[in-house]
Amino acid sequence: MQMRLKDFDISFVGLKDGTHQFRYDIDETFFDLFDYSDLGEAKIQVVCDFKKSTTMMELQFNIQGSTVLPCDISNELFSQSITSDLFLVVKFGEFFNDEDDEILILPHGSHKFNVAQYIYEGIVLAVPAKRIHPGIEDGSLSSDALERLEALSPGQSNEEKESNKAIDPRWDKLKKLKNNN
Repeated sequence: MQMRLKDFDISFVGLKDGTHQFRYDIDETFFDLFDYSDLGEAKIQVVCDFKKSTTMMELQFNIQGSTVLPCDISNELFSQSITSDLFLVVKFGEFFNDEDDEILILPHGSHKFNVAQYIYEGIVLAVPAKRIHPGIEDGSLSSDALERLEALSPGQSNEEKESNKAIDPRWDKLKKLKNNN
């Protein structure tokens, strides 16, 4: 089933004051709504605790799951865990205003609002900026790309290592002069 933006509407007019809970199961089709293709297969659960009062609403988003990402170094795919918490306050005012990350102002008379953008931002911001396969960090990943990078990495050749081991005898004489003073 294709996800739609309206699936993330919260119609608060018919809800009683108090706490309510909304659950969303996010997969890779969710990111198609935002033309975002950096994340591969995704399995993410979002729980939104919605607290309604007469003057405002508070939303606490808890985002947990995983997505498949390409490694920045080896380009190998790996599963990255996603964990994020977001807090949003919804108030009423003269005009719609979403300039503040944590406060949404809806015009008086509104009866619903959409939380898809907040869920999207919470997930995307939870993905690390540098995506490194866990096998690279612990040394267990073996790939052609890593072998090629190792071979091309700047370093000393065997000849340079050997010449550094043999110290020029002139340095020894200069050290003796320095120690005599």
